[in-house]
Amino acid sequence: MNFPTTLQVALKEWDIVCRALGTGRQMILLRKGGISESIGGFEIEHRKFLLFPTFLHQNLAMLKPAEQAKMVSHSAEPDEILIQFVAEIVDILQLQSREQIDRLDKEHIWAPPLIDMRFNYKPKNPLYLLTVRAYKLASPVTLRNTPAYAGCKSWVPLENEVAIDATPVMSDAAFEDRRTEILDRLKK
Repeated sequence: MNFPTTLQVALKEWDIVCRALGTGRQMILLRKGGISESIGGFEIEHRKFLLFPTFLHQNLAMLKPAEQAKMVSHSAEPDEILIQFVAEIVDILQLQSREQIDRLDKEHIWAPPLIDMRFNYKPKNPLYLLTVRAYKLASPVTLRNTPAYAGCKSWVPLENEVAIDATPVMSDAAFEDRRTEILDRLKK
């Protein structure tokens, strides 16, 4: 792991997806962009970041049935956010077809309606698949959830730096094996 000693930026993602990344269940993300982002959509502003769990827009119907019981729901974003994981984008791949993500069905927790929504949202903007290596912080951090963190945006600059002392959620060999398999399946 080649992280700086501190980070002050986080990527907002559903809580259940953060936990799937943090347990090694999943190592991919799909991105086009949030409502508040530039005209071109999502931009890879940071390759290393903390994972900022969000709750409000999680949707049970957008998860595979086996994953639905794991979702923690809230009627509003909580007053405090627990930051447990740090991540690094390893690959950035523009998806050309829905069939590509279908070949990766076992690699994610999303149900088909979410995949369809991601492809159909702002159809002129490309959909990117990111392979992500996740690490668990040795000392998770609880942040006060301020209005500055609100809104439909991907990147959140944090008020304070977070110390980075983390261990990978899967071994180097396991990560590389799955990464290679994912990349190979995307090429077919």
